Amino acid sequence: TSNAHEKVTSGEVSALEEAFRKFAVHGDTRATGKEMHGKNWSELCKDCHIIDGKNVTTTDVDIVFSKIKGKSVRTITFEQFKEALQELSKKRFKGKSDEEALQEIYKLIEGKGPDLTGVTKTVASPTVSRLTDTSKFTGSHKERFDASGKGKGKAGREDLVDNSGYVSGYKHAGTYDHKVQGNK
Repeated sequence: TSNAHEKVTSGEVSALEEAFRKFAVHGDTRATGKEMHGKNWSELCKDCHIIDGKNVTTTDVDIVFSKIKGKSVRTITFEQFKEALQELSKKRFKGKSDEEALQEIYKLIEGKGPDLTGVTKTVASPTVSRLTDTSKFTGSHKERFDASGKGKGKAGREDLVDNSGYVSGYKHAGTYDHKVQGNK
């Protein structure tokens, strides 16, 4: 029966291997897709919901990775990857047989790739828009933008010096001569 079983999994493995490759090269231009870094391994576990915060945590994922990879290497191969999944599947799908648990964990991963949300697209988050809304700026910062929210450049940053000799904000600037002459 082991023969028949091999044929069944070979179909699934391709989808699994494909997912492995996608994650293995994610964010690494030099990656061949043959080995996977710890960073991408935990990324895969997050994106494919292997980490559920209850049975499997990021710590578990890191521990399994360290246990399975060789001592002096920083990556795991596809074979080691399957080994690591086997370890995690027991935790993630408690109460199922090892075989079932492994199938379940494969299902989570097959055909998946890294979540590309926000990798290059900028996300319009309320926080960012609040922080960049110049109409809400106060104090010296509000001086740096005109009414339309366009920056005034240097004029908004530098205190353009008033060389009149009066203290800034003095209301009676320019009245000195009148007083002196009036008192003669």
